[in-house]
Amino acid sequence: MTNQNLAQFKSVFKAENLKITPQRLEVFREMCDSDEHRESEKIYLALRKRNIHVSRATVFRTMDLLYENGFVSRMDIGDGKWRYEHWLDCSHHDHLICIRCGRIVEFFDPEIEKLQEDVCSRFDYQLVRHSHQLFGMCKECAD
Repeated sequence: MTNQNLAQFKSVFKAENLKITPQRLEVFREMCDSDEHRESEKIYLALRKRNIHVSRATVFRTMDLLYENGFVSRMDIGDGKWRYEHWLDCSHHDHLICIRCGRIVEFFDPEIEKLQEDVCSRFDYQLVRHSHQLFGMCKECAD
């Protein structure tokens, strides 16, 4: 976690009149220091493994706050659990998701980006955001 990320976090939480507790800071740090796509329970377990004393409820609520304030993105891979990834200093990418093991691969394809611009232009839409999630089976699960 950079000092800039921390300052941004503190600024947003103060503007929202939210307390900046040590537990919330640790949840934020855990997210910033990982490039994984994890559900709140896995984040909670990672914090406990580091001997950070935080409740599940605090982790779940903090993840919601981080999402609502643009610090993390979240996705549903079809099992009803949100997966979070930090969205700080992060470039746009899409996801390949294995329907068997849940493995997530990030990718960027300029041809897909161009195609979506062409589609928006054809239908006179201004693209604001998009999310591509391609579901299939990874090589290990397909074998």
